[in-house]
Amino acid sequence: MTELTDNGKIEQTLVLIKPDGLVKSLTGNIIDKLSESELVIVGAKIVAVDKELAEDHYKELKDQKFFDDLIQYIMGAYHTRRVLALVYEGENAIKRVRHITGDTNPESANPTSLRGKYGRITTSGVFENVVHASSDPVDAKREIQLWFKPSELSKAIFETEEKEITKVETVWK
Repeated sequence: MTELTDNGKIEQTLVLIKPDGLVKSLTGNIIDKLSESELVIVGAKIVAVDKELAEDHYKELKDQKFFDDLIQYIMGAYHTRRVLALVYEGENAIKRVRHITGDTNPESANPTSLRGKYGRITTSGVFENVVHASSDPVDAKREIQLWFKPSELSKAIFETEEKEITKVETVWK
């Protein structure tokens, strides 16, 4: 994240296509729109979001009155338990992606942005804004490391170390 080019900083950013985006079959439209950024995808996977991941992802919002609804939303309680997690990389990736995704509030987002075009606010006040995009380099690093293991990315983007970890894991029979 500190490598510089003539035009700007090479950054990575996390993008989540949230449960409402998946259940509405907007994945292709969203990825197509994000391709306008000319950034490179270095990681992609479908995730069934559990409570621990949801709470860790949104931990800075823990004191907000909408926190529980937000956790239920990202866990798929209203739509589907799946989220598509993507890591994009390139010059000024965070700014470029956030321009395409638009404001968090779908009603104030540019109507041509992803959130302006596809988002909505439910009657209970939950922002179903279709996508998440990292807000700054510190959040991007924290979020990418939360959602992805180093081996799930096509290249090393942060420092890694090797550790021996013993655990029980579900494997194919």
